[in-house]
Amino acid sequence: MKKLTLLVAFLLMTIIKSQTISDYKYILIPSEFADFTDSRSFGLDKILENSLRAKKYIILSETKSNWPAEALSNPCAVINAAVLNDKSMFRNKIILQFTDCNNQVLVTKKGSSIIKEFEPGFQDALKKALLDVPFSNQKLKLENIAQTEQKMTAEDKTSTPNEVVSAPVQTVQKYSNGKLNLQKIVIDETQFMLIDGNSSVPFATFKSTAKKDVYRVKLRSGEATIGYYDNGNIIIEMPKTNGEFANEIFVAN
Repeated sequence: MKKLTLLVAFLLMTIIKSQTISDYKYILIPSEFADFTDSRSFGLDKILENSLRAKKYIILSETKSNWPAEALSNPCAVINAAVLNDKSMFRNKIILQFTDCNNQVLVTKKGSSIIKEFEPGFQDALKKALLDVPFSNQKLKLENIAQTEQKMTAEDKTSTPNEVVSAPVQTVQKYSNGKLNLQKIVIDETQFMLIDGNSSVPFATFKSTAKKDVYRVKLRSGEATIGYYDNGNIIIEMPKTNGEFANEIFVAN
């Protein structure tokens, strides 16, 4: 049983590590790229921003005061974009790189141009690298929800005056292991987080699997494991330094 648990955990870790940028909707573009500073930026930031917006990502700047509340409360919902100079003698080449909140590389795309002049050459290389960047699944999902809500609102306006439509009431579920008191925040029907009120980084992020009530879990430390419901409580298989796992039980309050 123990070997089976370790095998499942290993497979889930592999799946998590294969996560792509399409699972996100927020991308931070820095004010300058380390390899293309000041006058040598060649307008790469604008090309990157416009392309990612077209692919339904929400672009954030380094000024956090302009960030939406969701991104501020969960920095790990934001990934970072960078354009690197992949120096070559005969071509203008770049590397487009996306990293998560733990500075782990999620996706790397390469672009190359035969245009010899630096500015148009690097721009052409970046455009080619952006061709393979997928659309944001999260943003598209939100747009579909918004369209559904607009349709429902329009239908409500055509209902009879005496018809009352009641909205669902959401309650905050709390869990505790005796040391930590956490709140469950539902992101959508496939994801939720356990939040520690004393930290801006979620204690754990859960994503559903093909098996009911079993989740892939990413811990605040960046480690990956699994979690599941048991009699209303949440159990996380916490990795230990010796490679084994110990069940951490969070009881519903």
